[in-house]
Amino acid sequence: MDRRKKIILAAVLHLRRNPCRRRRYWVHPIRRSRERYGEFHRLVKELRLDNELFQQYFRMPRELYLATGDSFCTIAFSYRVGLSTVCMVVKEVSAAIWEELQPEFMPAPSMDDWLTIAEGFRHRWNFPNCVGSVDGKHVVLQAPANSGSQFFNYKGTFSIVLLAVVDAQYLFRVVDVGGYGRTSDGGILWNSVFGEGLRDGTLDLPQDAVIPGSEPRGRMPFVFVGDEAFPLRRDLMRPYPGPHGPGEKRAFNYRLSRARLVVECAFGILSSQWRMYKRVMAVSPTTAETCVRATCVLHNFLRVLTLRRRQYQNQPYTSSRRPGDPDDCLRGVSRLGSNNATREALGVRAQFTSYFSEEGAVPWQIHR
Repeated sequence: MDRRKKIILAAVLHLRRNPCRRRRYWVHPIRRSRERYGEFHRLVKELRLDNELFQQYFRMPRELYLATGDSFCTIAFSYRVGLSTVCMVVKEVSAAIWEELQPEFMPAPSMDDWLTIAEGFRHRWNFPNCVGSVDGKHVVLQAPANSGSQFFNYKGTFSIVLLAVVDAQYLFRVVDVGGYGRTSDGGILWNSVFGEGLRDGTLDLPQDAVIPGSEPRGRMPFVFVGDEAFPLRRDLMRPYPGPHGPGEKRAFNYRLSRARLVVECAFGILSSQWRMYKRVMAVSPTTAETCVRATCVLHNFLRVLTLRRRQYQNQPYTSSRRPGDPDDCLRGVSRLGSNNATREALGVRAQFTSYFSEEGAVPWQIHR
């Protein structure tokens, strides 16, 4: 008897000894009654009659997309559908949201876009020639199967990393999702498409320009701002390491941290709006990436609508914090990097340091 016949015979004997368990239900009685008792057909219809309650429950106006942040199991029971159906719907809808909204609400920035972003940072955050605030956010996951320590981060949880570039209006301009939690922010930047564009000079950044009011200094480059986890580059500024007393370095660190706070605030808004960030996501890393991208572009969608509404009502958008207000969340930075900077990058930082302590100084920075 050849090997193929032996395999077939063994399979037949196994089926005879272990007959397949007959399904009890093709559709469970609880799910058959979804049109009468399911959440979509009862609660959601009632919430649509009250905009305020709908906003409280779904975190968005009733005419827009909804998201509760509940577990897939809870959603399956609430809507009386199968767990696999919920998994499929969430993944497909999240992907569709990104594909539909990304071209309009998170396109790749052009040179004109970078110039507009720089104007926003100069007027609102007193940091000229800044084209974005960069940072990474850990999105906590349930430990993926057979992943070893790849997703295990320094906080003692499992996560993927959302690397983002944010403008002065808290809008995400570039996002890179899916980096391993064990990788540092600097490593995530290095391995990302954005980091590759930064190294290759393919981000379409503007040419060096003179900062208004400091013509004698000549042209200065446009830069991104980040914390100590990132390398110091000609186009990426980070604070001076270690504690510093009153002086130019302290003023520079304060001004850079004030601009860098924008990305921290954007992450805070994102976490408050989308409750999935408040809990451990019990999904695969691939599904988590899709959901994170969807929430980022929805964040932009909602903020753009708000900004347009304010412009229509002739209400200029202003920061909730006055320039002289305390910046408690900017103090106590603890992460230190061991990055080797080039002489040119050190020179650019020195130029900004001198500018912030001379013609670019602001009255309230001496109290920081």
